Amino acid sequence: MPLLEVKDLKVHFRTDDGVVKAVDGVSYAVERGRALGIVGESGSGKSVSSLTVMGLTRFAGNAEISGSIVLDGQDLLGASDEDLRRLRGNDIAMIFQDPLSSLHPFYRVGDQLVEAVQAHREGTSKAQARDRAVEMLGLVGIPEPRRRIDAYPHEFSGGMRQRVMIAMALINDPKLLIADEPTTALDVTVQAQILELIQRLQAELDMAIVMITHDLGVVAEVADDIAVMYAGRVVEHAPKDMMFAAPEHPYTWGLLKSIPRLGSGRGDERSSPRPEPSRGIDLSSPQV
Repeated sequence: MPLLEVKDLKVHFRTDDGVVKAVDGVSYAVERGRALGIVGESGSGKSVSSLTVMGLTRFAGNAEISGSIVLDGQDLLGASDEDLRRLRGNDIAMIFQDPLSSLHPFYRVGDQLVEAVQAHREGTSKAQARDRAVEMLGLVGIPEPRRRIDAYPHEFSGGMRQRVMIAMALINDPKLLIADEPTTALDVTVQAQILELIQRLQAELDMAIVMITHDLGVVAEVADDIAVMYAGRVVEHAPKDMMFAAPEHPYTWGLLKSIPRLGSGRGDERSSPRPEPSRGIDLSSPQV
């Protein structure tokens, strides 16, 4: 039985210009200990679908949400706000895109980690929560964690702030980790370190992971399965090896052909991810 199962998820937003179908019938499943990579261009619905899994889009007054999201047998769409608050940060956690804006600039890193522990573990003293925070900072590779725990977010580099976000997401040993573009603003060396860290912690904690990215190199490194999103829909879903060896949907062909390759000259043409409309292929038609 999958740990997370999403069926026919639709998230539509009413606006003055009409209805925006941000997510329009998305289905996928993730088993415990496995990683799903969701790829696609900006605006394809990747982040909105995962924010809905977290229960965060329900607070938008103009959102219409339907379908089914089940985490370990519990219906998340039908869950109360109180139940979702209990689950968020405990059974399900998310690494957000920009760690600098996700961490509160006025509070020390340690205080924010301690709060995350005490919010979900009743009876935990501040000293015990602080010890757990120091342990997690060390686990994600921050040097001298007992000293750095009292630093403010702006005193960390971009890579170190991302490690703090990973520590905060994992501090309560979640069953599911959603990583939304966790390496976007990082240089390639730090990116490789973050991806290695996520893989190591996944193996140690037996987590399920949903990795949201536009970078096919990232999903090639981390994911077991890949879902390609376009215009709010999953147009292709397959195991990683099959996706790279024999993609079936024209949008996936375009994504793969747009990857720069060693040895190609500056004048070499690279394909746009969007196939030509004249080919007469329905981009919204799902392929499995």
